[in-house]
Amino acid sequence: MGRDRGRYFVVIERGGEDWVLRADGDLRRLSNPKKKKLKHLQSKPCRLDAIAEKLEAGQKVFDSEVRSALEAAGYNNRA
Repeated sequence: MGRDRGRYFVVIERGGEDWVLRADGDLRRLSNPKKKKLKHLQSKPCRLDAIAEKLEAGQKVFDSEVRSALEAAGYNNRA
């Protein structure tokens, strides 16, 4: 439900047991990720390795990298 329905996001950070920070690099940028409860999200079995490795190493991830990784994985947010 809501304005984000049908869009795909990357989990940037997990906080606690029941919420995450997510971004798509387009409407929801990495500089301002959305905090969402897990019960409101539908998970896809996909790991974006390039993004995950940079986040785990504490390196800067750019919005364009997130958009490219989502599109390369087949999750296109642009209609």
